[in-house]
Amino acid sequence: MSSKLEYNSKESEQKWYSYWEKHEFFHSEIDEREAYSIVIPPPNVTGVLHMGHMLNNTIQDVLVRRARLLGKNACWVPGTDHASIATEAKVVAKLKAEGISKSDLSREEFLKYAWEWTDDYGGRILNQLKKLGASCDWQRTKFTLDDDMYESVIQSFIDLHNKGLIYRGYRMVNWDPEAQTTLSDEEVIYEEKQGKLYYVSYSLENSEEKLTIATTRPETIFGDSAICINPNDERFTHLKGKKVKVPIVGRSIPIIEDDYVDMEFGTGCLKVTPAHDENDKVLGEKHQLEVYDIFNPDATLNSFGLKYEGQDRFEARKNFVKDLDTQGFLLKTEEYTNKVGTSERTKAIIEPRLSDQWFLKMKDLAEPAIKAVLESDAIKLHPKKFENTYKHWMENIRDWNISRQLWWGHQIPAFYYGDGENDYVVAKTIEEALTLAKEKSGKSLSLKDLRQDEDVLDTWFSSWLWPMSVFDGIRNPDNKEFNYYYPTNDLVTGPDILFFWVARMIMAGYEYTDQKPFENVYLTGLVRDKKRRKMSKSLGNSPDALGLIENYSADGVRVGLLLSNAAGNDLLFDESLCQQGKGFSNKVWNAFKLITSWEVDAEIKQPDSSRKAVDWYQSVFQEKLRELENHYSKYRISDALMTSYKLVWDDFCSWFLEIIKPAYQKPIDKSTLDSAIAILEDNLKILHPFMPFVTEEIWHQITEREPAEALTVSSWPAQKKYDSVLISEFDFASEVISGIRTIRKEKNISFKNQIDLVVLNNESVSDLLDTVILKMGNIQSLTYTDSPVEGSLTFRVKSNEYFIPVEGAIDVEAEKEKLKEELKYYEGFLKSVEKKLSNERFMNNAPEQVVNVEKQKKDDAIAQIQTITKSLKNL
Repeated sequence: MSSKLEYNSKESEQKWYSYWEKHEFFHSEIDEREAYSIVIPPPNVTGVLHMGHMLNNTIQDVLVRRARLLGKNACWVPGTDHASIATEAKVVAKLKAEGISKSDLSREEFLKYAWEWTDDYGGRILNQLKKLGASCDWQRTKFTLDDDMYESVIQSFIDLHNKGLIYRGYRMVNWDPEAQTTLSDEEVIYEEKQGKLYYVSYSLENSEEKLTIATTRPETIFGDSAICINPNDERFTHLKGKKVKVPIVGRSIPIIEDDYVDMEFGTGCLKVTPAHDENDKVLGEKHQLEVYDIFNPDATLNSFGLKYEGQDRFEARKNFVKDLDTQGFLLKTEEYTNKVGTSERTKAIIEPRLSDQWFLKMKDLAEPAIKAVLESDAIKLHPKKFENTYKHWMENIRDWNISRQLWWGHQIPAFYYGDGENDYVVAKTIEEALTLAKEKSGKSLSLKDLRQDEDVLDTWFSSWLWPMSVFDGIRNPDNKEFNYYYPTNDLVTGPDILFFWVARMIMAGYEYTDQKPFENVYLTGLVRDKKRRKMSKSLGNSPDALGLIENYSADGVRVGLLLSNAAGNDLLFDESLCQQGKGFSNKVWNAFKLITSWEVDAEIKQPDSSRKAVDWYQSVFQEKLRELENHYSKYRISDALMTSYKLVWDDFCSWFLEIIKPAYQKPIDKSTLDSAIAILEDNLKILHPFMPFVTEEIWHQITEREPAEALTVSSWPAQKKYDSVLISEFDFASEVISGIRTIRKEKNISFKNQIDLVVLNNESVSDLLDTVILKMGNIQSLTYTDSPVEGSLTFRVKSNEYFIPVEGAIDVEAEKEKLKEELKYYEGFLKSVEKKLSNERFMNNAPEQVVNVEKQKKDDAIAQIQTITKSLKNL
């Protein structure tokens, strides 16, 4: 057994991670053991480690490392997501900086650049996770654009299309003008923004009469197709069948009637722009209106924008409003707050846009996923409160727009052979498509007659298959690995992707396997700063994750994160918690150093106090082991850490080691030391999931061990019977020891000086732990009495009274003087309070609460005087 003086976390982290990898402790192959599998929420290939990743992956690692210690065949599959929008944006920006425009490149040329970028920058985050100690099976690392993963996604699309669940439709979609692609409803974040409401005058055709329309988006006037009034609105009955002129544009548009118009809102007249508003589109179809799409893909105005063509929508708004005002069409503007949709990825304000897109029908897919979470309890959300959110979204689910106008991603396997609405086929290859196209069209076609859809699939369309596709369960559902590792056990992720990812994985799982994809979903909170602000680069409040590891060690950061987190609640991150985590690592290391510093003598007998301490700690350890089991079963990971933390810091370091510690420069008996080492090893096992590096370091310093004996692949402590009576008796004894320590401190009695202790045992407490009290209190003699001991310092534990005879313990005269001073102070204080309470004016005018406070002060002063008087009498 050897120990260095100081713990070097950097050296330890590098050494042990290399050791674990070298011996393939994280790699899993099928065997006779129970499988425990977990898949990583794949971070963007563009990503770098941030606080959310740190929290999420620490929790996953705790679960995986514990499963390994429990003897399960633990398999944690890592990987990254190709992240269509984010990655393509980064590649486009890089090319732009080099003077290259995406529009000047062919698809193949662009993808070559994208793959180069991915090879250079992608996957950095996985290497950063190793610094945190993540025990992933790196041999299984997957990327959503790997060939086998790509094939799985394409196969899934073809299958769902053949089932009639995927269809093509001309719909109003959310358009991100910066990324120039559609977004699903879930990718749009609605934010309250301060804007303006513009009141614009429209002239009736062949009349002097004018109508007033209120709009928040005056630039869409270029796309107006009609003015709509409510048929029951008596103010406008005379306008039926008439037309108005669109201001500046000059186009004549009809006045239509529809119950949809709210007579109480605005002016009661509604402008209808079918190309740029979901509700207007419905009205347009119902009344067969013309459709004028006024925007280019980048949200600049097209030729419908007249002289404003080419201007950005917001620049055009400003210039158009100025012209409306100059020409007398703008009546007034008002400040207006409304919710504006923004792109989750680019933060650009989205535009509603009519477009041909691919959609997936969701209603039928959602049914088994609703039952699994809300009815059968097959899948449990932790915490349970998220079930309501899940229920609301699933029961109001809309069809999923799965196509994106990008090149980076899984290209949609649809091949067009004509210009008709249904002149396409869906196939894995262009050769297969040609065969199908010939059959469907009845024409003699060749490969050059086919063109593949330019769009790619939504990123989430690949990640919703993730728990299945990483084990090749889509292409080959009967393979042994898939049947062994799937369904997975636990999923750890953030509540912000409960719909994007979690719900969709559940739907895909039931659609393809008729099984749940996982049993438990642990939803972490969002990481916020002390001011409750979400951490972000833009706010500058997000610490550098790797910098934290550098400063506080990986173990320190892991413990710090979990000390501040409870499932589903936001984590208020404070760097001082990482310092506390580092301090805990040092505490464990120093405890080990203390034990190994003791000289052992095999000849000496084990003291009774040490034997009792061993029995007690083994019992309290067993009690906490059951508590840990309860916390883990309910996914209270932070509570499991706190139980372990308090057990080791308080029970092991502050009590157990102090009781068994030999006297200065004296040896320890072998039996006690052996027990202390065994107890330390059990402590290391329960701490290992939280702080893997320092525990593995100590484990190997205790004794030389073979790789197969490494801590990371050892076994979780077994549950045994324990003595609960001994635990409660020790709790009582510890209060007695604390009472002795308090008196020593208050009376300046040096711990080196032995004192006597006399007990009035009203509680009938057993004398089982008297030897512990003797040692921890440095008591010369401990005796029992039937009556109070005069001339003693006293304290109580419950109804038991403890007496420390003054003679020989303290300077009696000095103590008397001190008590007299205290008595004088409290007698003076009591007089001033009584004077106030005897003042009729005060008693009549002061609030009842204030009077009660003064009465309490009086009672407290009387009690203090009585205590001091009694102490003086004893002296």
